[in-house]
Parts: sequence; C-alpha cells; structure tokens
Amino acid sequence: MREMPEASQDLVVTSPPYNLGIDYGKYDDKRSDTDYLAWCADWAAEIRRVLADDGSFFLNVGGSPSSPLLPHQLLLALCTPDLFVLQNTFHWIKSITVETRAGEQISAGHFKPINSKRYVNDCHEYVFHFTKSGTVPLDRRAAGVSYVYKCNIKRWKHTEGSDLRCRGNTWFIPYKTIKSRDKQRPHPASFPPALVEQCISIHGKGPDTNLLDPFLGIGSSALAAKHLDIASFTGFEIDEDYLAVAQSRLAEDTPKDTPQGELSPNPDTKD
Repeated sequence: MREMPEASQDLVVTSPPYNLGIDYGKYDDKRSDTDYLAWCADWAAEIRRVLADDGSFFLNVGGSPSSPLLPHQLLLALCTPDLFVLQNTFHWIKSITVETRAGEQISAGHFKPINSKRYVNDCHEYVFHFTKSGTVPLDRRAAGVSYVYKCNIKRWKHTEGSDLRCRGNTWFIPYKTIKSRDKQRPHPASFPPALVEQCISIHGKGPDTNLLDPFLGIGSSALAAKHLDIASFTGFEIDEDYLAVAQSRLAEDTPKDTPQGELSPNPDTKD
C-alpha cells in the first residue's frame, strides 16, 4: 500500500486476521494484544492515506465466544483523530431462525457449532463502516429491500414512490453451499462475495468504484468486483497458495455466484 498514490481508492473492504490463533498458511495469528492492535493501526494508517476523502472503509471482524472484546478493542484502536470515524455498524448474520406469520420456525444460513456449557453458537460478525469525516453520503437503497406492505410506499415521503427501503444494519448473508471445504473454500476465515457486493452497492459509486482489499485471502472481494463490473480492483496477499485459489476462482467464476442454502456442517469444536 505504501507504493499506492494518495486518495486513489474510493472503497476499501477487507477482513484482517483476528488474532485468535487461526491456522492461516503464511501468517502467525498469535500476537500479543498490544502488538496486534499496533500492527492494525499501522496498516489502517495506510488505508487512510490511499482512501479518497469521500471514500468508505468497511472492516469485517469477528471475535470468539472466549474472546468477545477483540472487535471492540480493534474498533477503539482505529477510531482516533489521525485515523477514522465510525459512521455505521453492520451486523453480518450468518445464520438465523425466524418465525413466519403462520407460526412456522425456519432456520437458514451457516454457523460453526461449538460444544460448550458456557457459550452459545456464534452466528454473526461485525462490519464496521469507517470514513475520514463521518459525513460521507451513501446510497442507502442501493442494497435495499421491497416493502412488505405496499401502502407504506405512499405513506412515507422518503420513499419517493419507490418500492425499495433501506435494508438497515442487519445483513443476512449466508455462505454458498459447498461439499468440501478443503477443495472449495480452503481458507479458515473467508467471507462471501455477496458481503463485499453489499458494501459496493451501499457506497454508491457503482462501476466507477476503485476497490482495495489489503487482505485478499482466496479472492472474495475480487469476485465481487467482477460481479458488479467495477472499474478497478487491487488486492494484496502474502500466501501464494491462497492467491492461486483466488486466481482459479476468478477464472472459473459464473456470472453470478449468489450464496444460498446452508454450508455442510463442520465438526464440533471445543471452547
């Protein structure tokens, strides 16, 4: 990033290592908390430098049941006068159970079950939306949803006659169903391309977007850029194996890689 021009990127969407001891390929995910937060502030400063004044930085980060404060510690480390302002907080819902009007309970999505007497299954992560000023306009309805009750279209002036409302800050985005994690998603902490597509849409610059992902992994951001035909995408990855998977996914990608259904269950993990 230090070689990139200042203010050259409209949008940054990324997810760094979480410092939870995850088994990545070329990165040791076991720093001290102090060292980890200092390192994050270092790369975040470079993101701020390359980000346009009206740009957005969406940071996906999750904790763990036994380390729940990590996302908030990182948030505080990046919300300083010389870095960023937190403009929005989104909740990426991976799995949810809802009750229909008929009283039927429906479960959809993916989660990694845990075997614990202390903790419940963790079915969500955060997406923090940072900007330089906290005043960046968004296209709130670009990632919106239709009204259930169509009478609200005329009832509320802010609809401007459109059957599309702001989705809000809870995003249910499941992983695409796969049969083999090792072959189809060989990365321990990837996000679906649809998560990045949501960020691209709500930022509101469409195909003119210059998108950056400093932690490319297996290329979900690159796939999202391809799906939405954006102008420019840049990604960085230190692991050659992950980069090869990213390139392969781009080459084999269908026109729309829409996530659906549930991931085949992973083995239970001990807390």
